[in-house]
Amino acid sequence: MTLKERVKEVTRLLDEHYKTEDKCYLNHSTPYELLIATMLSAQCTDDRVNLVTEKLFKKYNTLESFASASLEEMEQDVKPTGFYHNKAKNIILATRRLLEVYDGEVPSSIEDLTSLAGVGRKTANVVRSHIFNLPSVVVDTHVKRISKKLGLIKSDDPVKIEFELMKILPKDHWIRYNTQVIAHGRAICKARGAKCEICFFQDCCKEYEKIKKRIKK
Repeated sequence: MTLKERVKEVTRLLDEHYKTEDKCYLNHSTPYELLIATMLSAQCTDDRVNLVTEKLFKKYNTLESFASASLEEMEQDVKPTGFYHNKAKNIILATRRLLEVYDGEVPSSIEDLTSLAGVGRKTANVVRSHIFNLPSVVVDTHVKRISKKLGLIKSDDPVKIEFELMKILPKDHWIRYNTQVIAHGRAICKARGAKCEICFFQDCCKEYEKIKKRIKK
C-alpha cells in the first residue's frame, strides 16, 4: 500500500466511524476562554482542564480580570493542570497583550497567535480551527502517536509532523483529523492497552503489520 493509498483509506475509515463535524473537547464560551483552556491543556487531560476552567472562568469572567490577576493567586487557581508557574505567568502576559495590542480580540493568524506568551503552534491551530474555522492541523499526543503507528509520518517533532500531515491529508480533513483521532485514541488505540484486535485500521496500520509478522514467527 502506497502512502497515498494509506491516507485515502485512513481518512475514509475515520469518516465512516467518527463524526465529521468540528468538535472541541475543551469547554469555552468565548475565543479567549478557548485560548486559555488550550494553554492549560499542555501535559494535562482535557477532562481535568474542564474541571479547572469551570471555576476559573467564573472567577475571572472578563479578559481584563485575567490580565490584572495576581500571579500567586492565578498559580493556585491553575495548579491542578500542572506546570502552573509558567501557565499562570503566560495567561496573564497573553491576556495583557490581547488588550494592549489586539484591542481585546483574539487574532486569527498563526503569527499573531504565536506572539502571545505561552502560545505555540498547537494552541494557535486549536484556536484557528475551532474559533475561525480555518483549515489547520492540530498535533497533540494522540495525533503524534497514532499517525506514527499508521505509518503516515516519520518525524517525532510536533511542528514537523504538522507540516508532514498538511502535505498528505486532504485539506477538508485538516480540522476533523484531530477530533477523529482523539476519539479513536480514547476508544481503541489507547496509549496503554491498545485494542488492536478490534481496530478497523488493521489492513492499513504499519504497527499492526509488525505485530502480525511477530506472531507468524
